[in-house]
Amino acid sequence: MTQPDQTRKPRRGLKIALFAVVAVAIAAGGVGAATAHSWLPPASSTASQPASVPASAAPTTAAAKPVTVAMAPKSGATFVNPAAEVSALADNGTVYNAVLKETATGETTNGELFVSGRKWVSSAPLKFATDYTFSVTTQDEAGKLDTTVSTFSTVPASNEADLAMFPAADATVGVAQPLQFTFSEPVTNKEAVEKAISITASSGQKGAFRWYSDTLLRYRAEDFWVANTKLTVDMKLFGVDFGNGQIGNFNKTNVVQIGNRVEMVADAANLQASIYINGALVKQYPVTMGDERFPSASGYLVVLSDKQRYAHFVASTIGLKPGDPANYGEVDVEYATRLTPSGEFIHQATDSAAPYLGQVNLSHGCIGMSAEGASWVFANMGTGDLVHVVGSPNETIAPTDGFGDWNIPFAQYAQR
Repeated sequence: MTQPDQTRKPRRGLKIALFAVVAVAIAAGGVGAATAHSWLPPASSTASQPASVPASAAPTTAAAKPVTVAMAPKSGATFVNPAAEVSALADNGTVYNAVLKETATGETTNGELFVSGRKWVSSAPLKFATDYTFSVTTQDEAGKLDTTVSTFSTVPASNEADLAMFPAADATVGVAQPLQFTFSEPVTNKEAVEKAISITASSGQKGAFRWYSDTLLRYRAEDFWVANTKLTVDMKLFGVDFGNGQIGNFNKTNVVQIGNRVEMVADAANLQASIYINGALVKQYPVTMGDERFPSASGYLVVLSDKQRYAHFVASTIGLKPGDPANYGEVDVEYATRLTPSGEFIHQATDSAAPYLGQVNLSHGCIGMSAEGASWVFANMGTGDLVHVVGSPNETIAPTDGFGDWNIPFAQYAQR
């Protein structure tokens, strides 16, 4: 089975900009300096010592209230979400200076002052699995400075969650291709993850998500994508809690282009394949499809990305054993275009089956074609193109045996 593009975004790869330290200077306004002359003796006095000043005559100044600073996260905190805001809020004073840095490297993280200089807030995300030191210097109303230091650590690498999207960014696929998201960790906060993934179709089509497991999510519209639609997938997953302490590690926008509507209608009853491009019939070929014991899957199938110019089929992979009349042992075929991971292909019929094209269904579920037909499909049908099997007594494929999503009524598909 060909797996979707599993290129995983490198963890801890976020490059966080260096931040300038923000400083706010508050004028001192010291009372003592302004009234110092009143403490000297009168100019006419002949005393060798300064005259004593009665206590009641001494200037009085209220002491500045002590500054308190509330810092978040709290010192000693662990498993801090890298998307969490780091802040310091001063009461009875201002933030004179704040430095947020990686403890090991000294690399700083930027921030800004708000609330008339009383609050400092980080303005960039943190890194995963990193220890931080947060030093905040405050200034009271009399100009006195005081520094508070706290330390904390962010979510460890073991709790960093990622996903792989298929199709990959900038891919061009057919109208039947659902979007697939495969998560590195199980997702229990499914609604939060869905809200973090915004999908816009230039055709205006709306769609729905469907979870097939805690790690497999897909998205499709009510009907097949309109030909030449552009899909914009905006994933704002950095800091999203997937559940069980697993935290999303990236934000990214991918664009996927939908191509022409290329569709094969494979008729198992009339042993004929008709191929349409944007609704116009372009090719017709005789075929042989699944026999009575192994009828071809009915309904909608989607061309997968696995194509093999020469393919080697082994009967034991579908459960056939020596002595079984249907056991074909091992056989080589040409122009194999995969429809399901379980083993259904469009391919050139073997030499023994070729004389029966358009006459008898002889295959084990595959769509057998002439060399001309199979090579045309191989060259002109691609990932996400549609194959509609009619006239077969078999059921539809399982939704995850390839992309059987389109066999599920949309109202049912959209149910959580």
